[in-house]
Amino acid sequence: MNFHLSQIPERTARPRTFGLTMVNDKGLSVAEARNLVSGAGPHIDLVKLAFGTSLVTTGLHEKIRIFHDAGIPVYFGGLLFEAFVIRNQFNDFLDLLKEYNITYIEVSDGSIDITHAEKCGYIEKLAKYGTVLSEIGSKDKDREHITPPYQWIQLMQAELRAGSSYIVAEARETGTVGIYRDSGEVREGLVQEILTKVPAEKILWEAPRKDQQLYFLTLVGANANLGNITPSEVIALEAMRIGLRGDSFSLFLNQQ
Repeated sequence: MNFHLSQIPERTARPRTFGLTMVNDKGLSVAEARNLVSGAGPHIDLVKLAFGTSLVTTGLHEKIRIFHDAGIPVYFGGLLFEAFVIRNQFNDFLDLLKEYNITYIEVSDGSIDITHAEKCGYIEKLAKYGTVLSEIGSKDKDREHITPPYQWIQLMQAELRAGSSYIVAEARETGTVGIYRDSGEVREGLVQEILTKVPAEKILWEAPRKDQQLYFLTLVGANANLGNITPSEVIALEAMRIGLRGDSFSLFLNQQ
């Protein structure tokens, strides 16, 4: 903090285990990555190289090094994991993790058709290599087959038992699938039922939109785990977390 202001909620300290901010990198250049770290580094806990962008990003080694040097773990988007699996190149994926010194790993099944037992098998294998984040909710993009809350809970609990450190509640970059309706509105009943059975500290809520971020900060508190944050919005989110944005101004007043 640059100066003292009373009634500011306490934020967890880096390296955080909860209160995470995950940035969605859809193709930052090396220079942009350096600028992001300079301007917002202390408020970033994870950087996801979105979907398959890492294959075509220029200066990938250098960009990852910039984040790592700042103490910010980087991981490949789950779609890249799926792209290797569908091509029977899982061992090549393991080699890729080693080559780029990646110790955070996302496991998803939004674009491939595997059983949940198979997904949990991959989680168990990859947990031996690093910290696994497993994604749930992408299948709900098919509005005719919405997963009921009890199944979300069962899937989450099974993946945590398999070795996931965090469950990523899917929203995609649009914030219109998974835990959200087509309009971007939070499926509040689903979220609140999940929280009766799964600790909030274990869930990374993808929340690309300001109203979605505000919902989880109101529900969970300043240290809600939030993901798919646009690089340019990191500082704005941190201000919202501590009640210094118009939308969150009254959240934490008179609570200390």
